[in-house]
Amino acid sequence: MTTTDTLVAGLYSEGEALVDSKEPAGPLAERWSKRKFSARLVNPANRRKLHVIIVGTGLAGASAAATLGEAGYQVSSFFYQDSPRRAHSIAAQGGINAAKNYKNDNDSVYRLFYDTVKGGDFRARESNVYRLAEVSASIIDQAVAQGVPFAREYGGLLDNRSFGGVQVSRTFYARGQTGQQLLIGAYQALERQVAAGTVTTFSRHEMLELVVVDGRARGIIVRDMVTGAIETHLADVVVLATGGYGNVFYLSTNAMGSNVTATWRAHRKGAHFANPCYTQIHPTCIPVSGDYQSKLTLMSESLRNDGRIWVPKAPDDTRDPREIPEAERDYYLERIYPAFGNLVPRDIASRAAKYVCDEGRGVGPEVGGVRRGVYLDFADAIARLGKASVAAKYGNLFDMYQRITGEDPYEVPMRIYPAVHYTMGGLWVDYDLQSSVPGLFVAGEANFSDHGANRLGASALMQGLSDGYFVLPNTINDYLADGPFEKVPADHPAVVEAVESVRSRIARLLGARGTRSVDSFHKELGHIMWEYCGMERTEEGLRLAIGRIRELREEFWRDVRVLGTNEELNQALERANRVADFIDLGELMCIDALHRRESCGGHFRAESQTPDGEALRDDEHFAYVAAWEWGGDGVPVLHKEDLNYEYVEMKQRSYK
Repeated sequence: MTTTDTLVAGLYSEGEALVDSKEPAGPLAERWSKRKFSARLVNPANRRKLHVIIVGTGLAGASAAATLGEAGYQVSSFFYQDSPRRAHSIAAQGGINAAKNYKNDNDSVYRLFYDTVKGGDFRARESNVYRLAEVSASIIDQAVAQGVPFAREYGGLLDNRSFGGVQVSRTFYARGQTGQQLLIGAYQALERQVAAGTVTTFSRHEMLELVVVDGRARGIIVRDMVTGAIETHLADVVVLATGGYGNVFYLSTNAMGSNVTATWRAHRKGAHFANPCYTQIHPTCIPVSGDYQSKLTLMSESLRNDGRIWVPKAPDDTRDPREIPEAERDYYLERIYPAFGNLVPRDIASRAAKYVCDEGRGVGPEVGGVRRGVYLDFADAIARLGKASVAAKYGNLFDMYQRITGEDPYEVPMRIYPAVHYTMGGLWVDYDLQSSVPGLFVAGEANFSDHGANRLGASALMQGLSDGYFVLPNTINDYLADGPFEKVPADHPAVVEAVESVRSRIARLLGARGTRSVDSFHKELGHIMWEYCGMERTEEGLRLAIGRIRELREEFWRDVRVLGTNEELNQALERANRVADFIDLGELMCIDALHRRESCGGHFRAESQTPDGEALRDDEHFAYVAAWEWGGDGVPVLHKEDLNYEYVEMKQRSYK
């Protein structure tokens, strides 16, 4: 038994190692082309006979549905919003990366690949990341052809700006609403296929179970959120594009409805969950304002291009920031990381902000006896570029900040603080984006594949559209080439079991009739997760968190109160289903964080740091993907996929 096993004895068991059998061999730059050629094809006549279910209509889901529909497959698209355009992808503001080298600043596919691997702290697969960089340029071409209104320079070329973790300008943007504009493009492509009859959409439907027949994913069980009807939908293959699980922390930048249920139910049916402890804390968010807040607001990382981050040098300096002279300000990112300054990666900027606030140098009102905020100051940019130029770049973001805080960022520096934002963990997938359950594919933030332990800014939109437009349509065909498959009857025992599991779960929730609201449980879970599995984790804290989460689960099922019935629009029931899954996920996140006794990217173990407080990896013992199998006895099974680097050297990250 290894040292790690001894430390977490009883919390998990270890299974067989994982190997990605779909990853091509040979030169890195040739692997994607090689895989596309080797993947079997489906002729157009057979495509019409094949049925694909896609859950989610964010960038990954909408682009996948549009592309597969255009190819001739019969696609059913499910989403819990009233319109595909309400998917959370609209909240991504700052931009989308692509290696086009428009600024002639020495960017390239290889540099985007290297920056992404390094930014992820050498915990992502080389082949997947290189493919992402390789197809990035095609994403921009596709979006421009769809009419996405990217910002342009005087000469008419698309403009670029920089983002954290890089020293080139490769981020394409549409003011501060890039995600929204890209989603409109994907939505238009999706609606084209709806009109053509290849895609059928199901709004206000939430997936509550995966149907697995003879070891293969063959459909989903959904609840009509308006009528409460439990419906069965069967197909030849299922694609999950349901986003991340950041709302396990209760307070996050995610939309209130964002949840983990689809991927978690798939996990319980055999899909491995990879690297759940890899969560991203975004440094540029509006600080918490009170105890009764239910959501946090992201201020785009693009603001760090022109804004300078600082705090007073002296603790407890409560003067108006405009009255604090330059000599008494600490531009701490520029001081500590002179090579990258305010554009260090998100994990590093977030921890730096926490440290200066822990020193008593935070700004803004006290919340819980502590000032959790730092300044993001645009005075220099306004003096250099003029207010009109700054407004042209960031105007809608400034307006949003002013509406929320009542402060004018043109006159007074913004106040920002880190908040939960993105999740790098997700369902394990192979090079084809197929999970450990045959026939279940996973795209976008719902999978784990491209970002390692930390995502660089402007790479989420890149991965979502890469998976949906270019990767999945060129890999799912290899699986579907075995079709058409035998039809699954609605009375098949596996289908009946899936339906019954949904009905019994709903009945149990409605029958609890306890004394506590669903939100009170969610808020308590979020406090545990933020306190012990947030920006900094320790062995003692994680063990405490696991115990408290287990106690919370018992209390939830004993004392939760869900009003109303199933046969109606019942948002309390919706939340209860989701929070129950968050509780289970929270425990696995803490077990994963406990077992990984190293610091890497967004996973910072206090016991593993350099003398100057930076994350310290342990490549000898932890250079692997941690893929967790659901344990029916409550003990998850760890499968390790070794990470082998041929084209980059694994070394301690430095942005100084």
